[in-house]
Amino acid sequence: MRASTLIKVFLVLPLILFADYLLMALLGCSTCLFGFGDDFYCGPFCIAGKIILILSLVLFGYLIYRDVKKNKNSGTDMETGKKP
Repeated sequence: MRASTLIKVFLVLPLILFADYLLMALLGCSTCLFGFGDDFYCGPFCIAGKIILILSLVLFGYLIYRDVKKNKNSGTDMETGKKP
């Protein structure tokens, strides 16, 4: 596994998830401030959270896909680092 893939898995993914957490916390605090009821948290808030999480996973999947595709097209063996 290349260093760029490891960086994406161990640095970029946690940063994306932390950004999701902050976004949901800010959304929750602002809706509480504006006086939305409990029905909001059981419906639209959960749907918004799922959408944000899915978009984040799609972004991360795209980042990993580009890295894997680049490594596959380079023609090097991943274990030995030599061309066949």
